[in-house]
Amino acid sequence: MTEHRFAADAMLARLARWLRVLGFDTLYDTNVHDPELVRIANEQGRTLLTRDRHLLRELRPLHALEITHDAPGEQLKLVVTSLALPAPAQLFTRCMVCNTLLSAPLPQAEADAAVPEGVRGIPGPVRRCPTCQRVYWHGSHTRRMRAAIEHAVPGWLGR
Repeated sequence: MTEHRFAADAMLARLARWLRVLGFDTLYDTNVHDPELVRIANEQGRTLLTRDRHLLRELRPLHALEITHDAPGEQLKLVVTSLALPAPAQLFTRCMVCNTLLSAPLPQAEADAAVPEGVRGIPGPVRRCPTCQRVYWHGSHTRRMRAAIEHAVPGWLGR
C-alpha cells in the first residue's frame, strides 16, 4: 500500500488537522507561499490539497486535488473518496499542531504529571509530541472527533 502524504494550502487548516487525526502526514504552514508549497509537494511526492484554482492552473502541481467544499467534514469526505484512502489502523498518532508522529505511550507516573488533574487515571494512552511537547490523551473529545469522522464518511473507519 502506498503511503498517502499531503500538503494543504493556507485555506485548509481544519482539513489538515483532520487528516493528521487520521494519521496522514500533512504539511500545513501558512508561511509557505504557493510556489514553494507546490515545489515541496512535488519534491516530496505529496498530493497538494487546495481551494485555489489559480494555483492549480498556473503552478500545475504534479498531484493535486481541488477542494470544492467549505465544511471540513465535506472536505474530508472528498479527500477520502476521491483518493480511495484506506481507513487508518488507529487514530491520533500524529500531532495535530506540528504533524510529528507522537511518542510511545508515557509511563503512568509521567502521564499523570503531564495531564490535568481531572483526567488522571482515565483509560487509554497518554502521548507527547516530541517536537512541540503537546500532550494527547483519550477523553470525551476523541469520542466526538471519531463521531464527526463517522458522520463525514459513514462506515469508513469500521472497514
